Amino acid sequence: MTTAPPAEVTAAPPRARSAAFLPPAPTSRPAPAAPPLGPVRKGPLAVSALLAVALTVYVWSAHGAKPGVLLLLGLGLGVGLFHSRFGFTSAWRQLVAVGNGTGLRAHALLLGTTATLFALVLGTGTGLFGSAPAPSAGPLGLGLLLGSVLFAIGMQLGGACASGTLYVVGSGQSTLVLTLGGFIAGATLAAWQFDLWKDLPAFEPVVLADHVGWFGSWAVTIAALVLVVLISRRVQARRNPPPVDAVPSARGALARAVRGSWPLAAGALVLAALGGAVLLVSGGAWGITSAFSLWGSELVGALGGHPENWTWWQRPGNAEMLAGPVLADKTSLTDIGIMVGAALAASLGGTWALHRNIPWRTAVAAVLGGVLMGIGARLAGGCNIGAYLAGIASGSLHGWLWGAFALGGTWIGLKLRPLFGLGNPKPGDGVC
Repeated sequence: MTTAPPAEVTAAPPRARSAAFLPPAPTSRPAPAAPPLGPVRKGPLAVSALLAVALTVYVWSAHGAKPGVLLLLGLGLGVGLFHSRFGFTSAWRQLVAVGNGTGLRAHALLLGTTATLFALVLGTGTGLFGSAPAPSAGPLGLGLLLGSVLFAIGMQLGGACASGTLYVVGSGQSTLVLTLGGFIAGATLAAWQFDLWKDLPAFEPVVLADHVGWFGSWAVTIAALVLVVLISRRVQARRNPPPVDAVPSARGALARAVRGSWPLAAGALVLAALGGAVLLVSGGAWGITSAFSLWGSELVGALGGHPENWTWWQRPGNAEMLAGPVLADKTSLTDIGIMVGAALAASLGGTWALHRNIPWRTAVAAVLGGVLMGIGARLAGGCNIGAYLAGIASGSLHGWLWGAFALGGTWIGLKLRPLFGLGNPKPGDGVC
């Protein structure tokens, strides 16, 4: 986070609302120019490209076209996430800390576009490879409340959400490797202790399409997202926050598409299209964290444990997941694809780098944040992707509640960040 000297900046002039249908929301000063890109990192690029090709060939030959396509979709998700720097953690932090709703409005575009694609796929029952698409719906109860709050606290301490952890790990940032390790540990711990929390009080899932049909569900979702956009603009206009920092980019449309940063809107549209394709191919929405429970449990089994005896892995669907190959698991494939795709994009963009010197308090926060996210995702039945994005796009009430509770957890997480030497955006900052 950088702070510009007050004497060197001037407030951006007020913008007339008549100039455009939705002019840019005001900020306290103009957004900074994007710094230039560094040279292509040829070594990491060669390694990540070779890994992408080898994994694709192996998965396609060993497990068939459907898993192979899911891996390719994961690679695309990694590229899209990195190039747009599409984040959930930073977006909520900027909104709660200083009132900048730029990231939240990008969420609304992602959610609305995904909801449109989901309505088309789910409403028509269209699926590829023999899959039958189903909405993502979750129970409404104490587990949802506790899990989403814990997850939001964890992502503010750990530095990224579920999707962000994967693509940042792929881009070479060592701190997030600690977050990912804690994430896997927390998700595995929650699966092991499933009997302790499986009977928390909850109501049955509520899916709008069951009451108003898929068109009605889509219309209600879009109307609610428009309201979110308008409210975020009103909040931003009142608080006049610092602008969002710029990331390295390239000049020219083609160079920017391949190497540079993408606008958040472009990232939202690409991620929505790829997420819709995951539903079309697999029959289920894009998710992240079920694979972490699987990876951790496989490690427990390799060390002599017996995760197959855990109640979590004896549930319908979960038993087949544990018994099957990891590289045939839908969520594992997209997760691995995200990390490799982000490594490719970061290498091309000249930003792939390992961070070796990690302050001890930052390391503790990363591990603790990951553990809280892993436990929270299991309690809530999903993360910012599997519950928030997939739930709202499916017209499920639990997705909206997850987002609301996560905003509360974000506020708690911001209060805890200074204990670990982590900063928060402030109104006087040059960027947030």
